[in-house]
Amino acid sequence: MSRTLLTGNGAAAWGARLARVDYVPAFPITPQTEIIETIAKWVDTGEMDARMVTLESEHSMITAAGAAAATGVRVFTATSSQGLLYGMEMLYSVAGWRAPFVLVNVSRGLSSPLTLEPDHNDILAARDSGCLQIHCSTCQEVFDSMLIAYRLAEDERVRLPVIVNLDGFYLSFTREPVELPDQESVRDYVGSYDPETTLFRASAPSSQGVAVLGGGPYSYFRYELHLAARNALRVYDQVAGEFAGRFGRAHRAVEAYRMEDADIAFVMIGSFATKARAAVDRLRDDGWRVGLVRPRLLRPFPAAHLQRLLAGKRGAAVIDQNLSMGLGGVLHSEVASALYGQDGAPPTLVSFVAGLGGRDIADEEFFEMAAVTKRAIDKDETPPPRLLYTEAELREVRKLQAIAHVEYEQLRGASGANEGWRR
Repeated sequence: MSRTLLTGNGAAAWGARLARVDYVPAFPITPQTEIIETIAKWVDTGEMDARMVTLESEHSMITAAGAAAATGVRVFTATSSQGLLYGMEMLYSVAGWRAPFVLVNVSRGLSSPLTLEPDHNDILAARDSGCLQIHCSTCQEVFDSMLIAYRLAEDERVRLPVIVNLDGFYLSFTREPVELPDQESVRDYVGSYDPETTLFRASAPSSQGVAVLGGGPYSYFRYELHLAARNALRVYDQVAGEFAGRFGRAHRAVEAYRMEDADIAFVMIGSFATKARAAVDRLRDDGWRVGLVRPRLLRPFPAAHLQRLLAGKRGAAVIDQNLSMGLGGVLHSEVASALYGQDGAPPTLVSFVAGLGGRDIADEEFFEMAAVTKRAIDKDETPPPRLLYTEAELREVRKLQAIAHVEYEQLRGASGANEGWRR
């Protein structure tokens, strides 16, 4: 076991290397490119025994990944943001092929407007594709999740692609201490990829359907895929438990922090949850009984875990780093669905949208969210979704709008003068 400073991108690359992947189809995109650059260097120097191919698009990349995995090859690939959307068609296809491989998505906000910083609309757009999703909050968790993801994807009870998600810039380019186990320990944990559980075989047919089918057979295969994703809940608990026993780091499907006596819970995913942990400690120092619930596994959705952790709590502030247009936060909707119809009074759910395009969440905003949630509990009401945004930020936008308006008027005036000259 060695301890070194790695970026989140570097941790993902090391996960692929120690998992001994055979094939890496790739296409560059910020902020993911460092992953494939690192792997390309290792392949070039002979430090990594794999074949890497740069394809012409993310669509082709994911197609190649699924095709290779379906023939018994251990595959890794990575993308980000618009790249994930570009290959979205094939995410649905490769899940239907029951092709097990690991794809890292380095989250970045979607156009338009354009940003290079993170939020989660890219990865959440893929939540219904059939690909499983593991969400990371630290560089160590990125590496660990890579190994867990291969065990999960290749398990014969699952056999589905797994997306490991990390936030761009906040994790992708941030160096943190990461413990790397030796190759032999990883080999013992991950094991070898058994293609006999994956290949199309007439002697042992499995629920893989790629032909043009009518509604009846189509429904059958889609539901079989759904059941495989449901199987992943208990398989994840098993393989994550084995990981904890072997390497000493527990990665439960849902992390709970200081929830034993909490009245109010923050619920969120991703690297910003580390800020929520720190806020919980400060709020506790001020007498607030607050905790944190962080789903690591988002597909399949760990509804039973969330029901257990939030049972008996008075309120929950669900913090979404995404925005479903016309609805609100995706995570808030899914948590509400999980709690609907349960015995006993569910906690008051308050929706906050924060961190869009990488916007930071200030310490005082966590205090404000706790206060708003407490007021909602006391008044027995559910306020509408609330965007975290300061007056100073609004003034800055108004200033930019005013500058743009002046420049537009000046250009229009100049254009009119030129038109008159031409006449």
